[in-house]
Amino acid sequence: MENRKLVVSPSPHDENYLKTSHIMLNVILALMPAFIAGCIIFGLRALALAAVCIVSCVGFEFLSRKMMKRENTIADLSAVVTGLILAMNLPVTLPFWMAVIGSFTAIVIVKQLFGGIGQNFANPAITARIVLMVSFPSAMTNWVKPFWYKTADAVSSATPLIYIGTDEAGQPSLMDLFLGNTGGCLGETCALALLIGGLYLAARKMISLAAPLSFIGSLFVLCLIAGCDPVAQILAGGVFLGAFFMATDYATTPISTKGKIVFGLGCGIITFVIRRFGSYPEGVSFSILLMNVLTPYIEQLTRTKIFGAKEAAKE
Repeated sequence: MENRKLVVSPSPHDENYLKTSHIMLNVILALMPAFIAGCIIFGLRALALAAVCIVSCVGFEFLSRKMMKRENTIADLSAVVTGLILAMNLPVTLPFWMAVIGSFTAIVIVKQLFGGIGQNFANPAITARIVLMVSFPSAMTNWVKPFWYKTADAVSSATPLIYIGTDEAGQPSLMDLFLGNTGGCLGETCALALLIGGLYLAARKMISLAAPLSFIGSLFVLCLIAGCDPVAQILAGGVFLGAFFMATDYATTPISTKGKIVFGLGCGIITFVIRRFGSYPEGVSFSILLMNVLTPYIEQLTRTKIFGAKEAAKE
């Protein structure tokens, strides 16, 4: 009888599995409605800021992989996605050199120093935004109103979260928040565009809606209990951007459905606590980063137990 060898190789074994570049391309397409809305709302400087973030992220990834003598990964488009998401988390008035610092933080420090894509413990864009917010608080909170409010100079505006629930004249309507007719970061103002992008990713089965729905739902319920306007709270700030595009990151969020639900609930609770009791009006970035740190423990507590398996006895 002819000798035959059984060849064992690591997964994936399906030749039709989705490549990273294919997934990232779909994320870019999903971000386009919100990005285009941001360019319409805030003008051409939004386009320039995004270009700076994307080019610097790709450049830092190329250079860092070269210096580390590793295979270059710029073709997988993950650096492009990081740059685009970072730009959408920034005010359009941010100086370009600060955006480059954010790109360096995201790509070199958070991503490449931990081994590259899939090995970073935190979302690179979220971490970069927080570093910039702590380092340059004035520049990172200099939001402007949509360009149709402008005359010769940009009109500075506070985040709509400050006005929600008050009697001040600057309080936006729910329709303004839904369509993005408010001040804010480049890509977080138009809830409609972000919702379209998130549903596109879900329809393409690129993401699960478990984390976004538990995130948005828990924040809604807590605001309702606390007497806040729950609809305004979920439409304002970066809730939709964070829920659909950062709380669904493959590398830094749980794999199981139960884990995703716990992750989303944690994000919603922390966001509510920061907004309600903290000094920052926004809490989405901090909530996602904190839950990123807890992801390994969530995975351990929510993992599916194999039927009939016995745990190894402790020594």
